[in-house]
Amino acid sequence: MGVEIKVEHLSKSFGKQLIWGDVSLTIPAGEISVMLGPSGTGKSVLLKTIIGLLKPDQGSIIIEGTDLATCSEKELYEIRKLFGVLFQDGAMFGSMNLYDNIAFPLREHTKKSESEIRAIVMEKLDLTGLLGTEDKLPGEISGGMRKRAGLARALVLDPEIVLFDEPDSGLDPVRTAFLNQLIIDLNAQIDATFLIVTHDINTARTVPDNIGLLYHKHLAMFGPREMLLASEEPVVRQFLNAQRVGPIGMSEEKDADELAAEVGQELPPLPPIPMQLEPSNGIPRRSQREPGAWCREHGVTPPPGSFGSEVATASDPRTPAEATRRTGGRPTPAVV
Repeated sequence: MGVEIKVEHLSKSFGKQLIWGDVSLTIPAGEISVMLGPSGTGKSVLLKTIIGLLKPDQGSIIIEGTDLATCSEKELYEIRKLFGVLFQDGAMFGSMNLYDNIAFPLREHTKKSESEIRAIVMEKLDLTGLLGTEDKLPGEISGGMRKRAGLARALVLDPEIVLFDEPDSGLDPVRTAFLNQLIIDLNAQIDATFLIVTHDINTARTVPDNIGLLYHKHLAMFGPREMLLASEEPVVRQFLNAQRVGPIGMSEEKDADELAAEVGQELPPLPPIPMQLEPSNGIPRRSQREPGAWCREHGVTPPPGSFGSEVATASDPRTPAEATRRTGGRPTPAVV
């Protein structure tokens, strides 16, 4: 069972450079959340801060009653045992075969016997589809296999929180699709809290239960997947639909002349909201919501063709923009 991560008024700077400020969100226990944002907005910095590798300048990160921003080194060490991390490149030891790479955390942090370690390692290799490759070195396998090996290592201590730092970087679309399905299947099996940093829009549209968007040194929005995919908030709409028209430019933010040139341009319609990926075995995850549930609950009409067919909504539906305004761009804790 995963645990909740509560972030309150978090700020982080490097010298005089503010990375982001006053970030507040609650990452629900056992759910899959994705964090998006233009390059350089501090997504990986947020992951490192959440796990305690970086100290915030202000704010708190509450996990099981402990504030990682102010706790002792001993308390931080114990809280980190709840985490598993998949780094961008897998971060494998090049001189060790996959078996020893995956066994490393067990040998470092537990007193398990080698027979117990072998049983756990083989289970995680099987879980990530890597049985039969345990004797190979990281340099002898593909990038996608290294990602899965890194994921197997992240899972050996049975974490309650798993952080993914751009798991799709360097992967082709087919391998990314396989990895996305693996993430869904793993969440269904281990019920941990997943937080994924990614640039892949297809991943963001089909995998998570919740989406967040960092932009211009703040959290633009965080909430259920359907809330953001139906949103007409300019920066959210532009980024999630990969559009050129909007406040984001090549240097993150467009200047006044660029924005003025776009005045009067008609925005393309919002694309349909796709179905969320389901576990391979067809059994719904604990956190999985019925397609269109958020839209119906908030009286929002989803874009035509969403979820493979028209979704019935409440009478007198509000537009996505109205719903976003009324929720302040963020759901209440009960909704999240």
